[in-house]
Parts: sequence; C-alpha cells; structure tokens
Amino acid sequence: MNIVLIGYRGTGKSTVAKILGQWLGRKVMSTDSEIVHEAGQTIPQIVEQHGWDHFRKLETQMCQKLQDQTDLIIDTGGGLILKEENVNFLKANSTIFWLTAEIPTIVKRISGDTQRPSLSGTKSFVEEIEDILKERTPKYQAAADQIIPTDQVSPHQIANSIQSSISN
Repeated sequence: MNIVLIGYRGTGKSTVAKILGQWLGRKVMSTDSEIVHEAGQTIPQIVEQHGWDHFRKLETQMCQKLQDQTDLIIDTGGGLILKEENVNFLKANSTIFWLTAEIPTIVKRISGDTQRPSLSGTKSFVEEIEDILKERTPKYQAAADQIIPTDQVSPHQIANSIQSSISN
C-alpha cells in the first residue's frame, strides 16, 4: 500500500513525503520530479514548449506507471487530481491524504517559487491561488481518504498524523 499526498502547492507535500520516507523506510517518489527527469526539461520548459495539456498527459502516464508499485510515498503535483483517471490509478493501491492550507499560508510558503509557471498567466498571484483552489477543492475532496490541515503545524507533526492513521 502506498501513501499519496495531494494538495495545492505550498501545503507541505514534498517535505512531509521526505520525512515519512525516512521514518517508514520507504522510497519517496515525486510525480513532478519524475516527469522532469524523464522529459529532460523543467516544468516551465515543458509547459512553454508543449502546453499544460501535454504536461497533464505526462502526469497520467506517471500515475499509470505508479499504480502497480507498492510501499511508496508519492508526492503529487497540485493539479494531478484534475484528471479522474490519475486519481483512479493511484487509488488502486494507496491511501490518499489531502494536505490543506489557508490562502495566506500558501502565499507565504510559495511566493519565491520559480519552478512553477503561472496557471492563468493573467491574474495576480493571490487571485490565481483563490481561483485554482475554488476549482480544485471539490476534486481534492473527492480523491482524499483523509484530510490534514497544515496551517500552524510542523511537517513532523503532519507526518506523525499520517503515520498514526496508517498504523490504525
């Protein structure tokens, strides 16, 4: 059984995945990192040259590859849940944890991130986050087996909550 972390950028997925990997002695897979590695390009380069639809297809191919693997901690890109087939591939052998954060927390955490291109290209940073969360929240809710708020708690506390829930 895999542990899959979903959620918007800045909710702690990558950091928590690394902690869980160490604690549980499991391999950590980042869908975004694996796509970048296989494509030989950064996400901004992929999107600039081929568009978001192409990147989303690469995400689906990655989810399909991961569906038959076990004992992984999988840190997903924030938009992976946009395609229901991605969630179905991962749900086949995983518990999915949705890490959430309030907009001010997300803004504080990701304001310096240069590795993720704008999703809208036309809105302010905060407006984009608000709009994307409005669109994605129902999809995160539908995909999640458990929801874990990450505001005001450390990554170690989040990892401890996940570890406790999978032990029960």
